[in-house]
Amino acid sequence: MPLTPHVHPTHAGRPAPDALRRRTGNARRRKAAALLASAACVCLLAASAPAEPLGVGDRLFPHLGNPGYDVASYDLSFTYSGSNSKPLTAVTTIDAWTTTELDRINLDFAHGEVRSVVVDGRPAAFTGAGEDLVVTPDEPLPGGSWMRITVRHTSDPVSAADRDGGWVRTTDGLAMANQADVAHLVFPCNDHPSDKAMFTIRVTAPDGYTAVANGLPTDVDRVGRSTTWTYRTRHPMATELAQVSIGRSTVLHREGPHGLPVRDVVPAKDRAALEPWLKKTPGQLAWMEDKVGPYPFETYGILMAAADTGFELETQTLSLFEKDLFTEPAYPKWYVESIMVHELSHQWFGDSVSPRTWSDLWLNEGHATWYEALYAEAKAGRTLDARMKAAYGASDRWRAAGGPPAAPKPPNPGQKIGIFRPNVYDGAALVLYALRQEIGRESFESLERAWVQEHRDGTASTADFVHLASEISGRDLGGFLHDWLYGEKTPPMPGHPDWKAVAPAVAPAAAPVK
Repeated sequence: MPLTPHVHPTHAGRPAPDALRRRTGNARRRKAAALLASAACVCLLAASAPAEPLGVGDRLFPHLGNPGYDVASYDLSFTYSGSNSKPLTAVTTIDAWTTTELDRINLDFAHGEVRSVVVDGRPAAFTGAGEDLVVTPDEPLPGGSWMRITVRHTSDPVSAADRDGGWVRTTDGLAMANQADVAHLVFPCNDHPSDKAMFTIRVTAPDGYTAVANGLPTDVDRVGRSTTWTYRTRHPMATELAQVSIGRSTVLHREGPHGLPVRDVVPAKDRAALEPWLKKTPGQLAWMEDKVGPYPFETYGILMAAADTGFELETQTLSLFEKDLFTEPAYPKWYVESIMVHELSHQWFGDSVSPRTWSDLWLNEGHATWYEALYAEAKAGRTLDARMKAAYGASDRWRAAGGPPAAPKPPNPGQKIGIFRPNVYDGAALVLYALRQEIGRESFESLERAWVQEHRDGTASTADFVHLASEISGRDLGGFLHDWLYGEKTPPMPGHPDWKAVAPAVAPAAAPVK
């Protein structure tokens, strides 16, 4: 794909940013000049009313994201000292459109020290409220205007005592794991998948380290005893999918389908041992393209981190894996390969097509589990029917413990697994199996291809999926899918009247609401 300027879908037809800034900014600059004789006086001014955390109303994470603006791009700069136990020096610049008049701008940010905030070139007041950074510009910003916010801050790689995620400390540096709600532990942002944006990421590190991030490299600048790497995405990305790797790493390059650049990041000392796994990626890309259509991004690869995370993660264009998944002999070969395909399929389902809300998570994990299972069936004879029959037997238990697939219960406070329970993995794949049974293989496969094509680079909801399934099948599937997605009990499986749910011996306790 040629490198072309990105136009955010909601920005079409608006004045160019520079023109709009000139038009709205000159009068405000003249008016404010006398008030800005000393920048220090505005750094910690209290607003007329107490600052408070806001949110976009997500059912599972009420204070995540912020209303009033639409981010177009992030420019992130991190300076790494060589120690992964010391805060990084960072600068985050956010370009965004206001969607209403704003006298304050709430950003999601916690676990770092804010040193200064500038809005449209002028120092702004700021304070904290919950996990929000609340910024007060010198004058209210009109609705429909372009704004640039620059925050100088630190980014702490040492996790808070009661909070996992964000930076992951590896044996030789750092990586990121921001899903679902912790990108704002790393950098100020609008930390909700409904507000995707373009990213430029710069990382400066001492000699001997290599930095890799989402997207493609655009510059490498060596000065003295340090190097700065710059990466840029060609497609919008949710904050939870950001990735930065800093380590004593080797970057391996190969070619995928249609000349796609594939780059993998591995600990330098493990390069030879990991190569047999890495060379499987081009074939897996071709397999997925055969199922759902062209790969949606500019590059792909695997980041093998020497860290104990307890999970793998589909960070956009550079999936995060624990190195031990590939070196532990207890894991069967077919299992490891199917997990590789699980994270790869997320590039279509979850990354390119992102969930509108976190209750739509089943669309990510159900599809990734589906293609994981299909790959295991195709390559290792692990039949899909057998896996789905087992899932059917457990489905009522999963629904009782975690909620129906499209209405998951909120995460337990301080629990690492959060909302990532079996009900949104195999429980959601079971919904897709039931749908295929109901509408037939041909219609189902057409639906899958249409879904990733129609919503590419955007966000989509459960209602969008139901609508498209009905349109492609030629019948109203609202009632059928409602029972499968929201029912407390698992409906009968089409074509398998003999499948039975296995009742739990003891009803699990409900997850507390927060």
